[in-house]
Amino acid sequence: QVQLVESGGGLVQPGGSLTLSCLASGFGFETSMMNWYRQCPGKEREFVASISQRAQFADYADSVKGRFTISRNNRKNMVYLRMNNLKPEDTADYYCNYRTGFGHDYWGQGTQVTVSS
Repeated sequence: QVQLVESGGGLVQPGGSLTLSCLASGFGFETSMMNWYRQCPGKEREFVASISQRAQFADYADSVKGRFTISRNNRKNMVYLRMNNLKPEDTADYYCNYRTGFGHDYWGQGTQVTVSS
């Protein structure tokens, strides 16, 4: 059974930093690309970042490029999202995502990030 459990969200001031974590289980983590998405209030869920199986490649949404860094630890089945220079528009529920080769999406329960002074 695939499980994704996010943690690390919270309230942070503009310009601050947070690191989100996702613990994955129930599938071949080290052979799977992993993704982070977010859903801002009143908006659709959107792509944030992805990382290849051995972290050779990473991709980012333009809105977070240069501020967010995705990483992974295959020994611990963990994927991370380091978020620097946070802005109010980064306020969202953040979700860890695993997409199978057949295109089926698995999601965690999400972790809430609020950027506010």
